[in-house]
Amino acid sequence: MHKSLSLICLAFIFTACTIKSEYQSTCQSEIDCLTRTASFRMPQVNVPQFPSRTFNVLDYGADPTSATLSTNAIQQAIDACTAQGGGTVVIPEGIFTTGPITLRSNVRLYTDYNCFVLFSHDLNLYEIYDDWFEGIPTKRCTSPLNARNAENIAITGHGTFNGNGDWWRPVKKNKMADLQWKKHLKEKGGIVTEKNIWYPDSGSVIAQTYCVDQNVPVITDETMWPRVKSFLRPVLLHFVDCKNILLEGVTFENSPAWNVHPMGCENLIVNNVSIRNPWYSQNGDGIDVESCKNVVIANSSFDVGDDAICMKSGKDKPGRDRGIPTENVIVDNCVVYHGHGGFVCGSEMSGGIKNVEVRRNLYIGTDVGLRFKSTRGRGGVVENIFIRDVNMINIPNEGLLFDLFYGGKGAGEETEEEIAARMNAEAPPVSEETPAFRNIVIENVRGANIQRAIYFNGLPEMKIQNVTLSNIAISSTYGALFRQTNGLTIKDVVITPAEGEAFTFAPTVENVKID
Repeated sequence: MHKSLSLICLAFIFTACTIKSEYQSTCQSEIDCLTRTASFRMPQVNVPQFPSRTFNVLDYGADPTSATLSTNAIQQAIDACTAQGGGTVVIPEGIFTTGPITLRSNVRLYTDYNCFVLFSHDLNLYEIYDDWFEGIPTKRCTSPLNARNAENIAITGHGTFNGNGDWWRPVKKNKMADLQWKKHLKEKGGIVTEKNIWYPDSGSVIAQTYCVDQNVPVITDETMWPRVKSFLRPVLLHFVDCKNILLEGVTFENSPAWNVHPMGCENLIVNNVSIRNPWYSQNGDGIDVESCKNVVIANSSFDVGDDAICMKSGKDKPGRDRGIPTENVIVDNCVVYHGHGGFVCGSEMSGGIKNVEVRRNLYIGTDVGLRFKSTRGRGGVVENIFIRDVNMINIPNEGLLFDLFYGGKGAGEETEEEIAARMNAEAPPVSEETPAFRNIVIENVRGANIQRAIYFNGLPEMKIQNVTLSNIAISSTYGALFRQTNGLTIKDVVITPAEGEAFTFAPTVENVKID
């Protein structure tokens, strides 16, 4: 195992050095080279530029000792900066406790070394407003870091933004060690249900009874929303309908829900960031790129409680009606530790996902390596996906998974009976509710200590279409299993299973080419 890991790391470093050399010789910058060398026509994504003005939050009364809230001081500095035409707002070293911060156009929020920004868990600081969550319109609490309809914005530097998410998220007892569980209850109080799930208060428990679709309550009585406020967990960073965005150098951690969530944004660069959530965090995704275009995610690390790097575009009819795909995305030179999936498409993909390239990624211990998921009712098309130069090790489920019978739980959390019930249901006619995955190229993938190497499980009414697997080597417990697929090219693929056959093709697989 140590030898396999060393070989994988050496291969990854060699590839990275080779491409870096190409950057230096042919491109203006690394980001420029990433866009120019994509497998599809990728528009140029420029780094936002800002005037030389600086505004230090200490000058507006921010408290670096965390003894008092710095919300007003930080917001006043941001507002003064944008009012004067833009520039940089500096949060120096120190510990700053604050409520939600709204970023304005032409403002770069810069955090210095040794800077820690802690968002208060006081519910009174977070207003309830109309928003989307998990692809469905609903109400949520204001996100700690937020912007709407802003242009030319950035969060850069060396600091850490902590969302204090442990005060918000439900927690299952079986996901914590005994001492950790007891410490959590002692510090945070709350309510433990008969199912041994901790909630912050009774309102969060009540909200569960209004949820028809997982985490989105359906409430018609407006007076009920304040009662269930703690259930309306915000994402840590939520930028909506913004343009020309840079996130660079900083750490985003411990979010109440998803960590970084750009929605409807254009021209986004995420470079050299660290995104972290506890492994047990409910809905603790890393970055969810929803209905955005022209996105570069590079040189970043993820260690989270749900899907790590995820492409989305709305859910079911609301997502189809909105009809804004996620398109033109490059994910390069990223490392994922814990997560339900290293790179993920779906399951909320009703507006479509297209033109995505993933390269030079390393997944260490993610539940699944490359994860494509959806289910009947979504609609939408995922197409023109290019994945190359990916290494993965210690994957407890599939290295590569196409699951069109997704049931809303993490890989390995459902029983065989639950999965079989969906698969055995009568296939409906093809309609706008039928999801489609097609035209996908996956090459130069190496994997060691994988539970099941590959699993394709498409819909009988809409099979997975036109997938090419090339130059892949995986050692695993079980081999590759293909179902409900039409158009599969396999070239230079070596699966080494400890048990059973390397390749199994169900009768529902058509048009296979093997070299």
